[in-house]
Amino acid sequence: MGRRGSSREPDAGDSGGLDTLRLDKWIWFARFQRAREACAELVRKGHVRVNGRRVTQPGSVVRIGDVLTLALPGETRVVEVISLAERREGSEAAAMLYRILESSSRQGRKND
Repeated sequence: MGRRGSSREPDAGDSGGLDTLRLDKWIWFARFQRAREACAELVRKGHVRVNGRRVTQPGSVVRIGDVLTLALPGETRVVEVISLAERREGSEAAAMLYRILESSSRQGRKND
């Protein structure tokens, strides 16, 4: 007999497509930070909200339709998750993972 457990949770239906993804991985795949550890740290420090709830666990899951609020250095972005990825790709592919709902700078610009 095979092993009953596995090291990863199966996706609902597991039809080859992703239903959920770790929050830190999604932020990294969407290229909001350069390093995955920086994404995990962003979450651990409480700078990310999922559907209005503050999340501090990098392994929390995101689903298509979730709204993320990211307090990034110098700006806050509110995005809707519109796709999940299996790996990190270029910036054009990353931009297809989300829709920007709101973006605001937290620092005023002196030079216009």
